[in-house]
Amino acid sequence: MNGPNQESVELFLQEASENLQYLREYSGMLQEPQTRPEDLEKLYIAAHTLAGTSASYGFPQFSEVAAKMAHIFHYAMNATLTADMHGPLTEFISDAISVLEFDLLQISSSGTETEGDILAFKQRYSFAFPAPPASRAAREAAEQAAAEEPVAEAPPAYSFVDNLPQDSDVPAEVLEFFVPEAEEHLQAVTECLLALEANPNAEDINRLFRSMHTVKGSAAQVGLHRLSAVAHRVEDLIGRLRDGVLKPSANIVDICLESVDVLKKFLHRQWTSDEEMRAAVDPLLAQIAELAPEEYEDAAPAQSATASGAETATAETGIAAPEKRRAAPEALPQAKSVRISLERLDRMMNAVGELVINRTRMVGRLAELAKLVEVLNFSKSRLSGKVSEFQEKHEFSKIQPSLVPGSHAPQMDTFRPNFLGMPSVTSNDLLEFSELEMDRYDDVNILSRSLTEISADVNVVLTQLEGFMGRVDSDIDEFTKLAHHLQDEITAARMVPIGNLYTRLSRTVRDAANATGKLVDLSLEGADTELDNNIIQHVSDPLIHLVRNAVAHGVEDRRTRQRSGKSEKGLVSVRAYHRGNHIFIEVEDDGRGIDYDGARRRVVEMGAMSSVAAAELTERELREFLFRPGFTTASAMTELAGRGVGLDVVRANVHALNGEIEVRSEPGHGATFTVKVPLTLIISQALFVRCGTSVFALPLAVVEEIRRLKPGEIEDVGGKLLTRVRDVVTEVVRLDVQLALPPLEPLNGYFHMVIVKVAGKQVGVVVEEVLGKDEIVIKNLGDYLRGVKLFPGTTIAPDGSLILLIDLNRLASADTAERNALPASSPAARVFAPGAEAVAAGSIPAGAVDSIENDRVVVVADDSISVRKFVGRMLEKAGYRVKLASDGLEASELVAQIGCHLVITDLEMPRMNGYELMAHLRQNPVTRKIPVLVVTSRAGAKHRDRAIKEGAAAFLTKPVQEDQLVATVDELIGAEKPDKRRTANVPVRQDSNA
Repeated sequence: MNGPNQESVELFLQEASENLQYLREYSGMLQEPQTRPEDLEKLYIAAHTLAGTSASYGFPQFSEVAAKMAHIFHYAMNATLTADMHGPLTEFISDAISVLEFDLLQISSSGTETEGDILAFKQRYSFAFPAPPASRAAREAAEQAAAEEPVAEAPPAYSFVDNLPQDSDVPAEVLEFFVPEAEEHLQAVTECLLALEANPNAEDINRLFRSMHTVKGSAAQVGLHRLSAVAHRVEDLIGRLRDGVLKPSANIVDICLESVDVLKKFLHRQWTSDEEMRAAVDPLLAQIAELAPEEYEDAAPAQSATASGAETATAETGIAAPEKRRAAPEALPQAKSVRISLERLDRMMNAVGELVINRTRMVGRLAELAKLVEVLNFSKSRLSGKVSEFQEKHEFSKIQPSLVPGSHAPQMDTFRPNFLGMPSVTSNDLLEFSELEMDRYDDVNILSRSLTEISADVNVVLTQLEGFMGRVDSDIDEFTKLAHHLQDEITAARMVPIGNLYTRLSRTVRDAANATGKLVDLSLEGADTELDNNIIQHVSDPLIHLVRNAVAHGVEDRRTRQRSGKSEKGLVSVRAYHRGNHIFIEVEDDGRGIDYDGARRRVVEMGAMSSVAAAELTERELREFLFRPGFTTASAMTELAGRGVGLDVVRANVHALNGEIEVRSEPGHGATFTVKVPLTLIISQALFVRCGTSVFALPLAVVEEIRRLKPGEIEDVGGKLLTRVRDVVTEVVRLDVQLALPPLEPLNGYFHMVIVKVAGKQVGVVVEEVLGKDEIVIKNLGDYLRGVKLFPGTTIAPDGSLILLIDLNRLASADTAERNALPASSPAARVFAPGAEAVAAGSIPAGAVDSIENDRVVVVADDSISVRKFVGRMLEKAGYRVKLASDGLEASELVAQIGCHLVITDLEMPRMNGYELMAHLRQNPVTRKIPVLVVTSRAGAKHRDRAIKEGAAAFLTKPVQEDQLVATVDELIGAEKPDKRRTANVPVRQDSNA
């Protein structure tokens, strides 16, 4: 079954792009109170057209999302959308448009849909995509099968696919070696094709022929006969180029590039169905047959991979045979190498990481031994002092005047055994010497001498121990050098030049330039720059998106460039260079730059802030908006890409690699996106800090300086902590507050602050103590804790304890909470509830549908973000709508602006505490009757009595249990007016005459 031709698909892309642009510009009317039905009908027609045309062109997922948007507009034409529906539905439509724009981009570039993005979108808005009943699904499957049955009965008159041989059963271990080899040759084919289009030469054609010939032969050898047969036909076409029968042209290059895509799908077995394969392969082989009929070479392609087949080809074609004979001697000698899987290299790198951990542990043990030696040295010095003092007092003693011959026994050494054979010394022998001629020793003198000898022995041992420690220290240094050398060698084995990715970027620029009708030159620098293969795989998609954006919206069209005094050809430059332990990749264009005025208008249209506040935004703050989901400007929308559409995904992918992305732009002169990624993800440098008893690791790459800070230098401005660092306003993040740790106390009147550069801004992280820096091996937290995004990993301390690594991007982010899936009880879910289709169609009279009151709204005020989120999720699960406030002042503002049914508050909060909040509510007649639930860690009777006195309706002590909290809230507001707490009713638009 042949799919739609390229011209028809281009018409669909153009029409879909226009409809999406119309929806993005005017879908905001949905939340306007005086929207005319005619306007809603136009929105419905645009969305319905998208759903119908995409389905007819074979893009079912695009059609499904567009149909949901059409249903919302149809519903709004016949029913009333309450105020609490506007926010979720507007967000749904905005995200849906962004997803469809990206899906349209993917369809334009590869002809396939972005299944992953659409699946994530459907999971986030699961209330809009309920599972169909089994009977209905079976009925739809039967209808689809019946619809497809006539197509199967009427096959095309001739199908090239039918003549392709069947693949053999290829063992997995064979594919493990064949797939990387084939990918290398196909990449070489792509490089030659792109070079051939720019500068045709015989060398590139010969290299192109040899690469395709190798793919053909290798595929046939391992049993992938279909891949081999298609490659053989492409080889025929390239052979005509080589022999001069055909001249290189853009059409031939397009066919060959399309052939590479088809061969890759055969290689990776990515065909979802036989129909999809036929729709792609049959037109391709038909185009090749027009340029290179099969009679050009032998008509037995099955023999092409064998020696006899080669001889037959030589006999029948006298042109190609000499080239084959010449190509044989040019084959490069086989390299003395072996293929190693990345998994094995990962295991080897993990073993090196364990070596680094053991080295750190050995250094810790040596430090402990050094402390013991220091204590022993101190004890030895004390002993030496006492021995010297003792010697001075008792070393020599005079013979007492009372010493007369025979009055004392012979002198004995009390510290040595008594030798019976020792001859006795009589007094007459002593009388022969005077006091000056012979020293006399008693027991004290002998003790003094023994202590002196012991002190000397201890000194010798200490000297030897210190020498031993020095040698061990040197051995550890050598061990460290060997571990680093081994790490560098294994890292080098994983390193690949970024030039491998440049081929894909060249293809992307070429396709985008052709699609937009622009002339674009691509400058590639630093192709030899190497980085980890794993990082290249993860950074390739973000770079492709940035390059496509640069061509589609950075570079102007020819007329605009001429009016601006620029050359007709735009320039996109990609540069890669190495700096420290990081790789920097810059994507720069010489186009129009970022439209800051358009960005300000879009900020206001999104409802993110007022026009007055948006006018005060700096260029840096506007560039940050580009990375918000769904943010774009209407003038920057095409079917290929959009400035801002998808940039949130780009930043998320870069941050997942512990990297950074920054933007520079000068209006009229272009924009530059700089991606900074580490060389490797396993071993890195970290700064260790302490907060209370907890030790954490910060990535050293983003640390700029460490300084002391007085508590009085921190100012609270609008709920944000700010300070000045060399006259630069710097946001302050207190680690103890963010992680709910015990409050820090200044040491000698100062805090320690680590200045880091994250998300394009300078942030100060307040800690209790900076311990130092060292190399760490990053271990993941495992499947059970993979949802804890603030801590991307952990490392092992010398004592065996775990040290958490902090993601500073999330810590410094203004919105650290993840975008959670909306609960099924969301007000927007009513639009997709059972019976909503009948309401949307207008088949149910308005009088038969009861109106629905708004959900119960609960304001939760607590200075701990973890408590706010935890309590808020408990209440959302129970069906309540929750608004969060960081202190009493923010809670009072929320109550004044939107109202609520219940306030849950902590007692100890900055700016306005819980007691002050309750007093403020009681002073206003409008808020006086709102019940207040106190949830605090202060369990004393004094605090409870004070809270009840201020008007608290209930009092709970942290940590609060979910069932206890929900039961208390239900008791306070859940049972209030039960006739208004309906869940199955659907609101309708009331007649103005009613």
